[in-house]
Amino acid sequence: MSFISGIDIGSSTIKCVLISEIDGDRKILAKSVERIRRRDASEVLNETYDGILAEAGLTRDEVDYVATTGESEIVTFRTGHFYGMTAHARGGLFLEPEARAVLDIGALHAKGILMDHRSKVLGYRMRSQCASGTGQFLENIARYLGVALEEVGELSQSSKNPEMCSSICAVLAETDVINMVSRGIKTEDILKGIHLSMAGRLVKLLSAAKVTETVVLTGGLASDSGLRAALIETLIEQDRHFDVRMHDDSIMAGAIGAAFWGAYRHRILTERGDTMSV
Repeated sequence: MSFISGIDIGSSTIKCVLISEIDGDRKILAKSVERIRRRDASEVLNETYDGILAEAGLTRDEVDYVATTGESEIVTFRTGHFYGMTAHARGGLFLEPEARAVLDIGALHAKGILMDHRSKVLGYRMRSQCASGTGQFLENIARYLGVALEEVGELSQSSKNPEMCSSICAVLAETDVINMVSRGIKTEDILKGIHLSMAGRLVKLLSAAKVTETVVLTGGLASDSGLRAALIETLIEQDRHFDVRMHDDSIMAGAIGAAFWGAYRHRILTERGDTMSV
């Protein structure tokens, strides 16, 4: 049996997963996600990583391969690193085997990734404009409105009269929100308008990536049910009817994918008798 860890270092969160592998059969033993906030990222990393090891009853020395993705420079004990899109594609396919695309919505970037049934990346598009379609933007809006991120999705879906936000620039959009609050617009209507605005940009991203089949959400905003609802609504309006799916572990997709690729690489190196890191 081999033990492999996957670590996804994002701009605002650190995701760690630990898996076991026996003859190609993989099982998730432990997983954790922690927000960095204003803490030292290395401190958060070590606490999160040691936490999943303790949950599994293992020490660092018992882990055979440490695979990273994202901004992994702080993971000084890593064995190998994997490109973010490759990791999210592999993790997304594991979570949703019918998915043929991934919409990775992180704190600072959003990517549409087209893949095949083996998680091979066939193409992608990335938002290169302002951050108004990303997690950090939504977090800033929620903070101004005095709403916890965990409450945003449910509140948005309760909206009866969404107030649309047309600004592409994140700074201007935040100014729009301030004006909405001063006009007495309900919080849920502001959030639904923000979600619809983000959904419009994300659907354009999916179109540019030539996505036509089931897509799974990954990244920091993958658990935002209000954003998923807005995406589905926007797709229906544009007469595009493929599934947009969420999974309870969607935020862990990058770490899971890194762990699975790490398990594969570890097995190949072991078969070759090569103990060097790759």
